[in-house]
Amino acid sequence: MMMPMQNDFKEDTPTPGGSGKGTEPSPSKDPSEQRSIFSQWMNTLARMGLGEPLMRIATNLFSVLAVVLVILLVQAFYRQTGNQLGASEQAAAELEAQAVSVGSIPALNIPVLDGIARSAQLHTNIPSRPRNELTLYTVQDGDTVFGIAEKFGLQPETILWGNYNILLDDPHSLKPGQELSILPVDGVYWEWLGGIPFGEWAEFYGVTAKDIIEFPGNNLDVNSVGDYENANIRAGTWLIIPGGKREFVSWSAPLGVTRENPASARVLGAGACDPVSGGAVGYGYFIYPTNKHYLSGFDYSTKTNHLGLDFAGNEGEAVYASDAGVIVYSGWNDYGYGNMIMVDHGNGFQSLYAHLSALNVGCGQSVGQGEVIGAVGTTGRSSGSHLHFELMAGMKVNPWDYLPPP
Repeated sequence: MMMPMQNDFKEDTPTPGGSGKGTEPSPSKDPSEQRSIFSQWMNTLARMGLGEPLMRIATNLFSVLAVVLVILLVQAFYRQTGNQLGASEQAAAELEAQAVSVGSIPALNIPVLDGIARSAQLHTNIPSRPRNELTLYTVQDGDTVFGIAEKFGLQPETILWGNYNILLDDPHSLKPGQELSILPVDGVYWEWLGGIPFGEWAEFYGVTAKDIIEFPGNNLDVNSVGDYENANIRAGTWLIIPGGKREFVSWSAPLGVTRENPASARVLGAGACDPVSGGAVGYGYFIYPTNKHYLSGFDYSTKTNHLGLDFAGNEGEAVYASDAGVIVYSGWNDYGYGNMIMVDHGNGFQSLYAHLSALNVGCGQSVGQGEVIGAVGTTGRSSGSHLHFELMAGMKVNPWDYLPPP
């Protein structure tokens, strides 16, 4: 019995490189298939336990690349702006170098350490503030009326006008240890004693009643004062007279002490003489009264009431008559001049020699020009050996105007 033939219709399976009926070329893989392969690869790595480490490595690598990119961008930016700022930076560097060069010069020869040397500021500016009150000042060795006045920014006469009871208008009266009243402004310090209208009293010093009453340093209550011209101010009140002036009180020697009337000098002390008739008459010109023709003390100054010259000289050196004449005073002076001689020259001039250590002539004696009449000393109010020399011709005159050049 024959088996029936089976009619199998099978699709031929293509073989590599083969061909046959119903066979087509293999198509290319699409993106979804590629992603499938990547997923299979990642799944394989995950099953092997390498997925997480690889993710970390990838993340770190990305971070490093990002940092490098930022650095490159910043460098590029600064390279572009650097050229623009280069000029100003160079100028600033030059200025800084100059500042360092000046500041680093050492004030003394001291080794320079690291850093910039800075010289110390030795002077401090203290702001000047106006004063309204009196200041008390104790006289020091070497002080003079001019020096004290300059120290407080005042005129020298103000020092005398503010301290008459101590200095008696005589700069020679200045002694170490004295306590002086220093006015806040130029002017006079005087005691109001009453007895006259206040306005007249103020006018005597060349100011107005208002100038005195309203000056803050006098601490007056304008309401209590009342009428300025007849001010109600207690007698005995010491007042600052801002801008005030007065004549100096001088007891050195009366003017016009002549041989005919020497008694006018009796107020000066025991050296006054009696009248003299006749005697030597001067030549009308003068010579130096000492061997040294320069000063060791005060110059002639109307501002300090020093109306003579203080010639240098050692104790005992000769003093000469500056011109011929007659002695009209020889002896002690009670007002600070110590041993004193006055010569009347008979032609309208008189000469005065003070602080002498010795007297070689007496009253009424005629002397010639250049004759020794005494010796240099430091008697009376004197801070050291010297000769105080004055010339008078109806008034005290500046001796420099009558003496030959030194």
